[in-house]
Amino acid sequence: MRLTPGSSTVWSVDTDRAVTNEFSQLKLLSWEAVATALLAVSAVVLFGLGTTFPEVRALGYAPMLAALVIAWSVNRSFARDLSVIAGCLALISAISVEADISWTNIARMGVVLSAVVIGPWLVTRYGFKDQTIQFPLRRGQPWSRLEWAWLVFVVVVAWAVLPQYFMRTGVYLNWPPLTNWSEVIRLFFGVNAVGIWDELFFICTVFALLRKHFSFWTANVFTTIIFVSFLWELGYRSIGPLLTIPFALVQAFIFTRTKSLPYTVTVHLLFDALVFLTIVHAHHPDALPIFIGV
Repeated sequence: MRLTPGSSTVWSVDTDRAVTNEFSQLKLLSWEAVATALLAVSAVVLFGLGTTFPEVRALGYAPMLAALVIAWSVNRSFARDLSVIAGCLALISAISVEADISWTNIARMGVVLSAVVIGPWLVTRYGFKDQTIQFPLRRGQPWSRLEWAWLVFVVVVAWAVLPQYFMRTGVYLNWPPLTNWSEVIRLFFGVNAVGIWDELFFICTVFALLRKHFSFWTANVFTTIIFVSFLWELGYRSIGPLLTIPFALVQAFIFTRTKSLPYTVTVHLLFDALVFLTIVHAHHPDALPIFIGV
């Protein structure tokens, strides 16, 4: 903590940016938290319940609208950031993010998912004159032994757990059957592209904007609810949230601790590499016999 000379503003530095006390002290029991919770509920309905029960999907826009009304009524600075997140979720909800590796769907998702990363950065950087959304590279600082060890741990855990989840629950059927090499290549491209986008959007954008106003864990939990809802529509269903919730919580912690987007993305891509191999194995077990116990 430090006090700027000639100012009464307290600064807390726990990432690459400084966050003023005005923005970091919103309580869990506040109207801003209620608005964020409503936005999280909106994501659950739009991407979670709305996937399983399409007839209720449109109802997800009601809590989103209520969230924005509350936010703009109590805190304009907070409302700007929440509106950016809400706008992105609304745009994503306009398309299906279910696992479809046709070139048409890849192009459609590519345009929309790129827009919700580039758009918020442009709006906050040049519209709000705010540098909250950043993509830190941590150049010149090698990864520590602990960071390398964590990568090994991720691979081992993913190798042991993912085949059990995908094959014993049958959720691998949410992905295409992979009848030819073109589909295998497109699946590999899609899994990795979405994995990178997850970090750019959910961590560097959603989490960063919420962290500007809330404590680390409050922002992390809200982000996780939105992230896991998106993953449900993508295909991680059944008991999927039991895996994706801790993964999402840990990723935000890793990003905040390491201040390295490349490292955070590497963790995610290693996990997704095992996702890809598991899906291929589930559809063609004789062609890729690298897992045991399934």
